[in-house]
Amino acid sequence: MTERVPLLEVKDLKQHFRISSKFTVKAVDGISFEIFPGETYSLVGESGSGKSTTGRSIIRLYEPTAGSVLFNGKEISKKLNRDTQKLLNTKMQMIFQDPMASLNPRKKVLDIIAQGLDIHKMYSSQEEREEKVYEILEMVGLSREHATRFPHQFSGGQRQRIGIARALIMNPDLIIADEAISALDVSIQAQVVNLMKKIQEETNTAYLFIAHDLSMVKYISDRIGVLHLGHLVETGSTEEIFSNPIHPYTKSLLSAIPSPNPRVEKNRKSLSYDYATSGIDYEKGKKQHISGSHYVLATEEELEEWKK
Repeated sequence: MTERVPLLEVKDLKQHFRISSKFTVKAVDGISFEIFPGETYSLVGESGSGKSTTGRSIIRLYEPTAGSVLFNGKEISKKLNRDTQKLLNTKMQMIFQDPMASLNPRKKVLDIIAQGLDIHKMYSSQEEREEKVYEILEMVGLSREHATRFPHQFSGGQRQRIGIARALIMNPDLIIADEAISALDVSIQAQVVNLMKKIQEETNTAYLFIAHDLSMVKYISDRIGVLHLGHLVETGSTEEIFSNPIHPYTKSLLSAIPSPNPRVEKNRKSLSYDYATSGIDYEKGKKQHISGSHYVLATEEELEEWKK
């Protein structure tokens, strides 16, 4: 059996922000994970846990403080040469959280989607440029008539489809979806997620899906990483995380998922987790293997206690 080669390898990534001479925010503090071609890896955690910072550091919107990021076998966390910069700019794309703020209000949809093609000169004529845009619009469920409109003429769900089209037109290997559905209504969220899954089946694109809606994460993900205070406290397949959570923080997150069954919901009890009073020190924890792809950040003593 041929060993699968990761598309993205993140090793001990750190992203620190110096606030003053005496204070530095450690937004991401030494996390490691990998994503394989065609799979969806989700990062979950509460607001401020470092999810969006991780995505922005990987795609180099932030300069990583330390660590290594390999994409298609190329190091992209250090100084980039021209070829590596082009690989990063074309084969890795991002869908942003706010579907309105991420679209230029003065440009028509055609020009917004074609921006990457224009920058990298990926067409030989205006007709080819337009045809590529029309094809991608149809793929995301919009029509070619929408190409001449401006962003304010669309609903939130349609704007997010435009954002997805802008990412897809570059034919990327990896798309970082940063809270791509959190600003949308629940029914529209389902449409967008189903669209992303359909596109993944057709193009074999990998997703780094950043979210805090665990029910949606369960639906779309192959594997999940749980982030807290800049540390990856637990990672594993969707089945492993949801059926056998080990870390107290993961258990508290899962216990907060509301049940659609009113009888079950009435008796549901949320578990509280407070890092300050828990006695857990993430700095002392090591990556402990549980089973399969399931790992947890813990000392051996903590792991034995949590398994009881």
